[in-house]
Amino acid sequence: MQLKFCGAARSVTGSAHLITLDNGFKILLDCGLYQGRAKDMEDFNSRWLFNPREIDCVVLSHAHIDHTGRLPKLVRDGFRGEVYATHATRSLCAIMLLDSAKIQERDAEYANRKLRKKKKKKLRKPLYVAEDVKETMKLFCGMPYDRWFKINDSVEVQYRDAGHILGSSNVTLKIREHGKETLIGFTGDIGRPDRPILRDPQQMPEVDFLICESTYGDRDHLSKPEETDKLLSTIKTTCLENQGKMIIPAFSVGRTQEIVYILDQFENAGMLPHVPVYVDSPLAVNATEVFGAHPECYDNELNEYLLIDDNPFGFNNLTYVRNVELSKALNVSKEPCIIISSSGMMNAGRVRHHLFHNIDDPRSTFLIVGYCAPSTPGGMLLAGIEEIKLYGEIKPVKATIARMDSFSAHGDRNEMIDFVRNQTRLKKIFLVHGEYDTQVAFRSLLDTYFHISVEIPNLGDQYIIE
Repeated sequence: MQLKFCGAARSVTGSAHLITLDNGFKILLDCGLYQGRAKDMEDFNSRWLFNPREIDCVVLSHAHIDHTGRLPKLVRDGFRGEVYATHATRSLCAIMLLDSAKIQERDAEYANRKLRKKKKKKLRKPLYVAEDVKETMKLFCGMPYDRWFKINDSVEVQYRDAGHILGSSNVTLKIREHGKETLIGFTGDIGRPDRPILRDPQQMPEVDFLICESTYGDRDHLSKPEETDKLLSTIKTTCLENQGKMIIPAFSVGRTQEIVYILDQFENAGMLPHVPVYVDSPLAVNATEVFGAHPECYDNELNEYLLIDDNPFGFNNLTYVRNVELSKALNVSKEPCIIISSSGMMNAGRVRHHLFHNIDDPRSTFLIVGYCAPSTPGGMLLAGIEEIKLYGEIKPVKATIARMDSFSAHGDRNEMIDFVRNQTRLKKIFLVHGEYDTQVAFRSLLDTYFHISVEIPNLGDQYIIE
């Protein structure tokens, strides 16, 4: 069989890995959207390294757009097979892909206004539209954790909880060809143990070949007590001492709910300063409702917490913002407050407007709580830029830029090592979903444990699996 890397190769977004069996059956692991502005990736989302019509099925690891965001494009271009996912992943995809389609449509509309002003005849088409999402959702097959299910006569698949976001999973494929059984593992995104809301990551069965993420393969995260202390300290400094806004760019699914849950615990313990908290993201509001519908994914800590607080995602000073008018009012408001808004990399969504209106205010703080691709506004701010171009205007960076990787839903290097430590029959590891320098560092760490070949594929690289 053959393994081809069609996305998230030496980069962190756009996950897509193609397995082609000797009989021609094609399995696509994830079908993610590239999120970033690297020039060499300019056409990634609009082109394929395979023929969509030839893909027999897609097996999803989880619902994040960098793992699912090109599915409607795949369907638009001729894919008609099954899309396998856990039940919670299917629920999240229903809202996340529709939100993504609206973004594609808005981006195309904005670009075309500029092209028309320049009297250009060739206009931009959206990658896909809402109707494509409707057709995509018809192809979904919801599957449970911890059970083997067949996708054809020679392939079985098992999902185990990855502890990354609601419904996330690692994927094990049991493939029988020519009288031989080969197990291929795909970690998806490896979550973190002892995190709020979700169960700890479950190790996958022992496999022969492993496709492994590597996002934080060169660093360690803060521990839980340090994390909560730093969050409280940053809130007090920004909102009470500086009388400014604390803006938290956060992914609508997973990160937002985790932060709200921690703030809810602060509120119940009497620790949260008396300032208003806003979740300014319609997608996050919808996603939080999906979280409430899937208690099968909760960990024991949250189940026990529900006995004293039946709404872990809501408290008195918290407002979920749906309408545009309130969102715009927050932009011009001078009151100290906490605003949680997507997207996490600040390259799309309402948070870009909060960035525009507050980045030049020295009283404000932008607390970045997850990975940001280097070419995104979040990545550039973390790199220390002194000014940023937003909506055609150059703005000086005067706000405080703070970082808390401990909120990341990705395991750090030692947590990832612990996750794969049970693998004793490995023949080869393929590192994906990481920046190249990080992957090189993680490869060195893996070598001390496994002493086997660790490959770092380029986009389009192919390998024969025997």
